[in-house]
Amino acid sequence: MNDNNTIDKAKDIYVEMDLSVDDNKYDFLSRIFDALSNAEMELQETKRFISETIETVNNLTPECDKLDYALAASSGVICGVIDVFLVGKPGESPLGNITDKWIENRTRDFAKLCGWDSKDNSSASSAIKFLEKKFKIPYDQRGAGDAASEIFNLSPRNHHFKSLAHNPSLLGLFFSILDQFANTSHFVSEGQLISLQEADGNFELRGNSNISKLFCGFANWMGHLLSDISGSSGSKGRGMGIPSPLWCWTNDIIAIKTKLKIPVSEFDKSVNDLALQIYEKGFDSRFQTTQGIPVLINELMVRLMYSIRRFVKYISTTKAEERSFSLLWKTCEPFSNVTVKRMLTVAHGTFCLIDAGDAVIRGVITGGGYFNVVEFFLRLNIVGIGRLTISLYGEMTRTIKKSGLENEAYLLERKAEIINYYIDGLKLLSEIYDDSSLLSFVDDFEYSDLYMQAFEKSVKLAKKRNVPDGEILKTKEDIDNYFMVMKDEE
Repeated sequence: MNDNNTIDKAKDIYVEMDLSVDDNKYDFLSRIFDALSNAEMELQETKRFISETIETVNNLTPECDKLDYALAASSGVICGVIDVFLVGKPGESPLGNITDKWIENRTRDFAKLCGWDSKDNSSASSAIKFLEKKFKIPYDQRGAGDAASEIFNLSPRNHHFKSLAHNPSLLGLFFSILDQFANTSHFVSEGQLISLQEADGNFELRGNSNISKLFCGFANWMGHLLSDISGSSGSKGRGMGIPSPLWCWTNDIIAIKTKLKIPVSEFDKSVNDLALQIYEKGFDSRFQTTQGIPVLINELMVRLMYSIRRFVKYISTTKAEERSFSLLWKTCEPFSNVTVKRMLTVAHGTFCLIDAGDAVIRGVITGGGYFNVVEFFLRLNIVGIGRLTISLYGEMTRTIKKSGLENEAYLLERKAEIINYYIDGLKLLSEIYDDSSLLSFVDDFEYSDLYMQAFEKSVKLAKKRNVPDGEILKTKEDIDNYFMVMKDEE
């Protein structure tokens, strides 16, 4: 900046100063130095905010290189192949058979905890029958020989899905408690919510108070679901387990709309009918668990590969005497950092592309000229879609937050720049108004032998204040004449 221009601009700057009189002495009190001190403190605070904001932005920025992306995509491909060939669809799933057997064994274990004696009969149907009696409920109409088979179109293959209290959801729990208190049974059939009164003449909810009955009702709901998770006691073959938590919401929508007296749309009915069809083909909670296996493997593989790469890098770049467990964990932990989250998004996206592609191809092949929607959804990995949705939501949230922080950092940097200009201006003013040596002319006038120096100081002060040269009083005579003119004018 040109010094002359700076001085010219400074002429237009006004500073308010206080003049105090005490014991025949004068003193000018300027606020410039206070303002300069405050501005410098504000600048330091602003720089601290900028540093913190930039650090947060860096923490939201993934540091994936090409190898990270390649490893994540490879994991997605491997797990996609596992899904296509080992998960497949209900009834044709090697992993599904393993899952069914594991859940069946857990049903036996739960029955033993509840008092089941397996010495006489150790079959799964014996354990299930014991649990059905132990956790008796009034809404277990199966359609076979029941009036419900005609009224509700119930059958042993669909009653777990249509019965709301058999649904593993919050609404399922609500209707289970309601049915046990009122001895009723609620079903969703063909887009309608149907209630059966006096569902079981022999049922009585245990408990001496409402609180104890609520507890017994909850225990009955949980126990009965666990008894049905591997099918009913009279099931032949695989049996019909409880509905998938990710599909039984189609019943919840119809039930809620009916209770709120909102018309049920054809779309609601179509989706509910699709969910029923895939359930009848074996898509229950057990198969939903099977679908979660390749998704879990994908999750673990990506996190493991991330940790191994960072571990090798840490060992090779950090001297032995500088190593510590806390620094190692900070470098390798595969949970909270955005880099591994980006890798997971790529891995689950790749997995879903392979899974959805296989489902589409199977739907076209088995459709006979049309697209087989049921086949498509039987093979579509809903767990994988859900996990990818969570990753995409996280990416979107981080992108929005990062964008906001970058804008905030820009504004803070602009603020710091303005404060710097302000500080430069204050420093310039402090130089112009640094008058401590010149202002002593007030004291000099008290001594007759120093009056000439006082005049010189007053002249310098006037020039410093940019007083026009013609208006400056340079000698004692000028001052006397000035006051005489002032007196004559009065």
